[in-house]
Amino acid sequence: MTAQAPAAVSAGRELLEPALRATVDRLDRPMREIASYHFGWTDETGAPVPPALRSTGKALRPALVLLAARAADDDPRPALPGAVAVELVHAFSLLHDDIMDGDRTRRHRPAAWTVFGTPAAILCGDALLALSHEVLLETGTAGGHRAARALAGATARLITGQALDLEFERRARISLAECLRMAAGKTAALLACSCSLGPLLCEAPEPLPGALAAFGSDLGVAFQLTDDLLGIWGAPEVTGKPAGNDLRARKKSLPVTAALNAGTAESERLAEVLGRPGVPSEADVREAARLVEAAGGRAWTEAEAAARVASARAHLDGVDMPDRVRADLLELADYVTTRSR
Repeated sequence: MTAQAPAAVSAGRELLEPALRATVDRLDRPMREIASYHFGWTDETGAPVPPALRSTGKALRPALVLLAARAADDDPRPALPGAVAVELVHAFSLLHDDIMDGDRTRRHRPAAWTVFGTPAAILCGDALLALSHEVLLETGTAGGHRAARALAGATARLITGQALDLEFERRARISLAECLRMAAGKTAALLACSCSLGPLLCEAPEPLPGALAAFGSDLGVAFQLTDDLLGIWGAPEVTGKPAGNDLRARKKSLPVTAALNAGTAESERLAEVLGRPGVPSEADVREAARLVEAAGGRAWTEAEAAARVASARAHLDGVDMPDRVRADLLELADYVTTRSR
């Protein structure tokens, strides 16, 4: 059963889409066509996709920007450039990730690089990244400049995390600490930034931006932990990718890393299965999933995700914000680890 997205996510998506579309329309035609396809607005031919048939993302990061802005001000609209900017950076990362990982599907349809070609998809990601910083700097405010610096730092950490992920593919073993450090960069950096951009654009003083960034950092690790569970046990109709996709790609995700470091007979057997040359058979994928669970990888990941959500909640204790906003942030934190798997 799929958890219902919180109302704050749906509201954020509704506020975001017109501004995001207007921003993407500023791109030159070839990049605009790829971006529109990636965001689910058009099909491979450039024809509009009816709203009821669109396969779009959760827009979690923009929702966090706007919700965090409400913690500082009743009106989230001054933070809308931040919501657009983080969604552009997220899209940049997904366009590049699909190429690096060889993932041929994204949101239940062919990934952009399989439709438009690898070079064009890379360039589109680059264009979206450049555009994200323009959007913030064009606010012309001190808060906008602080937000642009924060986003640049988060993007650098995201890239470092992705580089670590690629490095892990060449190594037989990695530690859990290394894997968590990778997740803190690849996923948590942008979620932490999303939570800080709202207060920054509203020019709220500390401790609010710092507390919300810490909330977002723990939430980001919990998000990655849950994504890694979905990468092994998620249903294709939910994830948009084949079941066991991460094992098929031999990704050293957090459940796999926990299982490999458990020191059990199942750990050694898992290392042997994942180390076999050639493309894993479907029997190997099923066996690897069983061994990850038997070695405790699934249980550790679920427990760590719950612990990270608890830590995220604790960062909000004692911080002054409206009760409704606090409740929405906590609901969103719970949603992150209750997505269907």
